[in-house]
Amino acid sequence: MQGHLTDGVVEVGANGRERYYDSRGYGRPRGDGVALSRVEAAHLLYRGDLDAVDGEDFAAFLAANDDVVVPFLVYKDLRDRGFYVSPARDGWVDDPAGVDFIVHPRGDGPWDGTAEHRVRVVGERASVSLASLGDVVLAVVDEESELTYLETGRSEVSGSSERSFDGTVTGHLLDERVLCWNPPPELYERGFYGQQMSRDDDTLQLSLMEAAYLAAEGALEIEGGVDAVVERGRAVEGERFDRRLAVYRHLREQGVVPKTGFKFGADFRTYADVETVEDLGHSELLVRVLPAETTLSPRDLALDVRLAHGVRKEMVFALVDGASIRWLSVSRLTP
Repeated sequence: MQGHLTDGVVEVGANGRERYYDSRGYGRPRGDGVALSRVEAAHLLYRGDLDAVDGEDFAAFLAANDDVVVPFLVYKDLRDRGFYVSPARDGWVDDPAGVDFIVHPRGDGPWDGTAEHRVRVVGERASVSLASLGDVVLAVVDEESELTYLETGRSEVSGSSERSFDGTVTGHLLDERVLCWNPPPELYERGFYGQQMSRDDDTLQLSLMEAAYLAAEGALEIEGGVDAVVERGRAVEGERFDRRLAVYRHLREQGVVPKTGFKFGADFRTYADVETVEDLGHSELLVRVLPAETTLSPRDLALDVRLAHGVRKEMVFALVDGASIRWLSVSRLTP
């Protein structure tokens, strides 16, 4: 059968609907014919199920439509995995904005109106706005045409850990930390704040982040108050300190214990459900705090996800816009 490219779709005439849409879920019906996206037409040409488009075979069609090459690689892979895949075109699927393909659940086709994954295709050197993610799968095609799927979500972060303790402690601002010489034991053991100097010395070392939060809560007395701690934080981190403090405060208020994620290249590692300091064993999340308008390359996203996976944690980004925090989780996906 032959196709004809017009207005961005490839039209196939008589019997096209029965042969391509009804039996295998390609395109959308037009009478007894079918309209195919260029990616679908390329796949049918590749398989030998379509003879030509305007006289062009697979190689010639791709050469004339080179912007189809990268999406074609993803479409072919998903089809090879046994999925029906619909191009995200207006009138073809619900809510096509921001994605290239709708992947239907196994056993379903385009006629069912269902969606297992919303897929956006990007090359490894693309720039991706983190704010545009959260309900899509990034299908990343690298320079060797290998595929990596990154699933993104918007789930909130919450837990059941205590966020404060009863009492007040006196601290001393020294360099980039606050030392508490005689803290009540529960500050460390049940509030999960700071690090003890040693097993034989109860002196507690608080980070600037912990100290700023406790001072704002009225639980830490320090010369200059919370302003002195925040000023020191801004001196060493600039605006990043305010973003991190906003996220730290939010996590504590949600019953999550944040601790430094420096060893993992993140801002925080978090513990959702702890009762005593001995429970601070394996953290669940790695959190990177970024401005809401941040763009990253798929390579950077894949690096963070790989690192988190390697230490058995989930990668989460906290996107901060003033007082607003949006959570974005990213993980590897095998469709």
